[in-house]
Amino acid sequence: MWKVSLLVTTYNVKEQAKITLDSIEQQDYPDIEVIIVDGKSQDGTLEVIRDFAEKYGQSGHDSQTAQGGGADKRHGRQLTVKWISEPDHGLYDAMNKAWRMCSGDVVAVCNDRFCTPDAVTKLVRAIEQGGRDCIGSHADLVYVEGERIIRTWHMGDGRLADGWLPGHPTLFLKRSVYEKYGVYDTGYRCAADYEFMVRFLKDEKNRLAYVPERLVSMFYGGTSNAGLRNYWVSVRESYMALRRHGVRHPLLIILRRTVRVLRQF
Repeated sequence: MWKVSLLVTTYNVKEQAKITLDSIEQQDYPDIEVIIVDGKSQDGTLEVIRDFAEKYGQSGHDSQTAQGGGADKRHGRQLTVKWISEPDHGLYDAMNKAWRMCSGDVVAVCNDRFCTPDAVTKLVRAIEQGGRDCIGSHADLVYVEGERIIRTWHMGDGRLADGWLPGHPTLFLKRSVYEKYGVYDTGYRCAADYEFMVRFLKDEKNRLAYVPERLVSMFYGGTSNAGLRNYWVSVRESYMALRRHGVRHPLLIILRRTVRVLRQF
């Protein structure tokens, strides 16, 4: 059985952190490792992290790595926690720190909420059934503001050349992808996740298994969609990423992707 590492990054997001960690705790997958990297929050987020970690037999301190684990008797599974809280250089730096702390066979960034208790199970099973060239899996997602759905992102299968990319919050990848292609480039302000995905999806032999269900509920207002200015920064950086990796017709791909986004509303 594969161990799954869920990478959680936080900075002054007390209420969202509660929702994220609660949805992880409800997952029925048998072996989950939770890696939490906090950017020295001051709003009570650390208390949320400590309370969550202490449920599994451990406590920790700021600027130190705390580890612990315990069997969840309700679900017959193993859930372990590692966390640190220290200053960082932004979201992508924190995600890279979390990657360096993890030990899972399958890795996913988890800063939102799973919609169902079997979301992790379904995404891992899709990889297992995807064949030799399958490097990961993804699913549909919804953007939410509180309990209100802002838009639905129906991903489907596709090609980078057609403006398609998976929804990063739903992306589960084999550990070998990070080992081969590297981590997030912190030189990007808003689109390091886009550049990261371009890196391995430009090679069409790499396939992702698709689960046609809404498995992730994403908090509206993330790095790339928090306002018009950030959106245009994201578009510019996405274009730069395509050119950097030698993808043909980058402007056409950006236009096609924009049309895909507009269709979600």
